[in-house]
Amino acid sequence: MKSTITVDVYLNEEKIPEQINWSAGGSTAEDQQQAKAMMLAFWDGADKSALRIDLWTKEMMVDEMADFYYQTLMGMADSFDRSTHSHALVNKMKQFAKDFYKEFRETQLKENDLK
Repeated sequence: MKSTITVDVYLNEEKIPEQINWSAGGSTAEDQQQAKAMMLAFWDGADKSALRIDLWTKEMMVDEMADFYYQTLMGMADSFDRSTHSHALVNKMKQFAKDFYKEFRETQLKENDLK
């Protein structure tokens, strides 16, 4: 069995992403879906290194980016839990994500008060 995930990135003349579309065959998202940002990581077992692609469009707002990172960190913690059952480390990862998000929100409030 094979499943295909397709990502189309449309760039402007400066090679900055204008639009990101994706689809996944055999899933509920078979039709093209639009996204403002994406993160993709592969593990190279031979080199023991992560290969990553992080892209976002100019429409991605800073508060959306913080939400995206918070949700990604929490998702990574859940995945790590399922694969390792290292509950203590998972709790630390989730606490970091919560602290990160809280500090972002506090910083945003302070910046908005200065305006």
